[in-house]
Amino acid sequence: MSMRSRNLLAALLLAVSAPLCAEIAVIVHPSNTSAVTDADIKNFYLGRQKAFANGETAVLLSLSEGDNSRSEFNNKVLGKTDAQLKAFWSKVLFTGKGTPPKDVSPSDMLHLVATNPNMIGFVDASAVTPDVKVVAKY
Repeated sequence: MSMRSRNLLAALLLAVSAPLCAEIAVIVHPSNTSAVTDADIKNFYLGRQKAFANGETAVLLSLSEGDNSRSEFNNKVLGKTDAQLKAFWSKVLFTGKGTPPKDVSPSDMLHLVATNPNMIGFVDASAVTPDVKVVAKY
């Protein structure tokens, strides 16, 4: 294989794999002034924490099953595969110890977070609008 062919192949592989590692933005309503740490985000999405630092109840949103950004979030932030997280929430629901985040589309996520100060969610960072505040990126 010539050097030119190798370079072309490497560029092609890089271009194809880049969209698979999208940056994820965790978003809240712009009026939410609570500091939100990485630990808070993980604790919210694993049912260990129910409120922001200011005492307001956190209403969790997640992207719908099959969304690549959801898988990225689960892996990067929670350290779980989609299947592991689904099994985790099934157990929590069965024992009555919590409720999983509501699944929504990316456009609904942006709209709901922009209109409710208690909501927290995540989207592909490229989809963020000025109507929401980014508290973390992964």
